[in-house]
Amino acid sequence: MCGITGIARFKNRDECTEKVRIMNNHIAHRGPDAEGIWSHDFCVLGHRRLSIIDTSAAGNQPFHSEDRSLTVVFNGEIYNYLELRKELESTHTFTTQTDTEVILAAYAKWGIDCVEHFFGMFAFALWDEKQSQLLIARDRLGVKPLYYSETEQGFVFASEIRAILSTGWIERRIDANAAADYLRYQTVHAPHTIIEGVYMLMPGHRMVVDAKGIRTERWWDLTDNRVRLDGSESKESIHKHINELLRSSVELRMRADVPFGAFLSGGIDSSIVVGLMSRISSHPVNTFSITFNEQAYDESPYSELIAKRFNTKHTAIQLSANHFLQMVPEALQAMDHPSGDGPNTYVVSKATREAGVKMALSGLGGDEVFAGYDVFRRMKALETKQWLNSLPVAIRKNMGALVRAVKPSAASEKIAAALGQERIDLAHFYPLTRQVLYESEVNRLLKQRPLERNCVELLSQAVSGIRMPTLSKVSVLEMSTYMQNVLLRDADQMSMAHALEIRVPFLDHRLIEFVLGVSDKHKFPHTPKELLTESVGDLIPREIIDRPKMGFTFPWAVWMRSELKSFCEEQLIALKQVEVIQHDEVVALWRRFLAGDKRITWSRIWPLVVLGHWVKHHDAH
Repeated sequence: MCGITGIARFKNRDECTEKVRIMNNHIAHRGPDAEGIWSHDFCVLGHRRLSIIDTSAAGNQPFHSEDRSLTVVFNGEIYNYLELRKELESTHTFTTQTDTEVILAAYAKWGIDCVEHFFGMFAFALWDEKQSQLLIARDRLGVKPLYYSETEQGFVFASEIRAILSTGWIERRIDANAAADYLRYQTVHAPHTIIEGVYMLMPGHRMVVDAKGIRTERWWDLTDNRVRLDGSESKESIHKHINELLRSSVELRMRADVPFGAFLSGGIDSSIVVGLMSRISSHPVNTFSITFNEQAYDESPYSELIAKRFNTKHTAIQLSANHFLQMVPEALQAMDHPSGDGPNTYVVSKATREAGVKMALSGLGGDEVFAGYDVFRRMKALETKQWLNSLPVAIRKNMGALVRAVKPSAASEKIAAALGQERIDLAHFYPLTRQVLYESEVNRLLKQRPLERNCVELLSQAVSGIRMPTLSKVSVLEMSTYMQNVLLRDADQMSMAHALEIRVPFLDHRLIEFVLGVSDKHKFPHTPKELLTESVGDLIPREIIDRPKMGFTFPWAVWMRSELKSFCEEQLIALKQVEVIQHDEVVALWRRFLAGDKRITWSRIWPLVVLGHWVKHHDAH
């Protein structure tokens, strides 16, 4: 796990070499172990290293082939590098134990199709001297980020947006359409970012940069690559295959040459990861959990239950709610791209890294893959409510208005919005499930209506037309929106702020490709994540499966009206400098929240606070 930077197709090599040095400095937190820069007439590549596999200096980057015709900078891990190494030994003489060298050997044999052989999380840039081209690629699920921008001075890319902004080549202007996206969903969906002219390479995509220009193509897709099951498979065979895939995924992600462990909240997902790690490892697994003095937020009884069951070397890091509260500004300072979530991951990562661990496995992705959210049940239940479509839209809108009037709340607003849709189906209903502010509010907060259509609506319409199980469609939507653009982005930027690598076994592409093919009959969660828990047998106890879902349930609304009030107001004032935002409407929304308007929950205000902080910190407008 590291950070990469680079500039290609430039006008001034010396200037760009210095710019890459500056970019490296801005992501130094991602790789405190080593730094490297390599320059060429076509491109300059930079790297910051966090050494996990082969920690010797032989693994430092930029990394060159023996004849120096290939040069690569790489962020992430290729988990199946040992298997690939054996396959490639007949054509390549290895000089290190790194997975980085495997990338070069794989490229030498398979060219740009090498990515199809990699099991892992990665973003890399590889210069091919013989072909005079730069290959840039990103992993299937988008676990590792890659930002880029085409400027007059050159094509610039990096692991973080702050590095690109440090060149001074991009005007720090908030993109109007991206602002609308952020207001709706507390994030900006790739390929766009909050800054006009800065983009993300999409998951499962690669680009080739050469003297002729830039070509981008998709090399893997969630829906195209899913396994097509015919429905004749027995429940037992499905469970057995999932168990095998999960075990393989965890085993591959335990490959490291540094101390590592696992996050253990005591929930289903983290408990299964720890259980599988314990069965695979010959030594006690290091586990880490955050505990709180306040019983309402404390999950320690569950994490301790799992720690004892698997005899882990458990570290319970005790915090108070006030201590967590004090770290909120610090977490926002570390945020590379604005997001309505993130402080929780920052706190856990900081405590884990301070305990001497460089890498940790996480249960992230379990809910999206195995139907763990309420949205899965709601979307399936929608199939039984098609009779509502026989009612005229006007009548349904009146029904929604009645719901709003009888019980004003954020939930009522969502129900009313759903009833007022052209149709009540997955394509029209799903975009509302993750929406924070609705169109009327978004339009009031923006000085002009967004020019582009709601990207989640467009994706929902596309996915709804694919022939696959309903719950699998919801998985695709959840993974393509909330997971990729909130959870994974936050996990990367908040963990790497402390030079901690997070690995996510539930996002093994082989596992996802198979589970997307499983029918709703076998996947429907009659009990929490039933398909997952039944696939691992008696690995975890019923107390974990049947426990109430907690997570971090801190009193944000109370804090924002008290201890965090002045902090919030200071950040909201900063939104005055954003050209596309109507600041008086921000103030009106804030006042409604302070007055206790039940329709304006803290989670609808917090993303604005985060955006204000980010804008001020990065001098955007």
